[in-house]
Amino acid sequence: MRHESSLLNVIDVEATCWDGQPPPGSVNEIIEIGLTVVDVLARRRVSRHRVLVRPVRSAVSDFCTELTGLTQAEVERGVTFAEACRILVEEYEAGERPWTSWGEYDRRQFARQSQAAGVAYPFGYPTERTHTNAKAVFTAAYGLRKKPGMDHALQIAGLPLEGRHHRGEDDAWNIAALVLDLLDRRAWPVTATVV
Repeated sequence: MRHESSLLNVIDVEATCWDGQPPPGSVNEIIEIGLTVVDVLARRRVSRHRVLVRPVRSAVSDFCTELTGLTQAEVERGVTFAEACRILVEEYEAGERPWTSWGEYDRRQFARQSQAAGVAYPFGYPTERTHTNAKAVFTAAYGLRKKPGMDHALQIAGLPLEGRHHRGEDDAWNIAALVLDLLDRRAWPVTATVV
């Protein structure tokens, strides 16, 4: 059944990370989900959200805190990954709405972690139908040879970096600004707004 929606979820995750290889037994785990809801018809960002997620197989390293600003104490107050997925589905219609991220990392990390945790993938199937790689769309729209990082893309588009880079909530907000830029350029795929 096709569900028409003018709302698009823009997702950016931060995960545990290290300067080099992870400690034995540790894996990358989502610790923050940033989500901005975009109304593609009204051409505006309508809300921004943040879900902190408690890691179970790794800890926040000093390197990760330096990069994201997130601390182990902060993410310990977060919800489980299963609860975070439930929130995405129930509060933000993740299984129904189309969604986007900057590149494929976020989609792949959700798929890996969902499988490892035995939690249903929150974004619906098939993934190609529900997810749009905003970095690939931007690269094509601007005729670039190399795919830029989000902060560089903002510079190319003449948009400011709002908030802290590598903070999920702020990055989702900034990616949403790039989506709006692509919508204004008529470069955003129509199939990315109708599921």
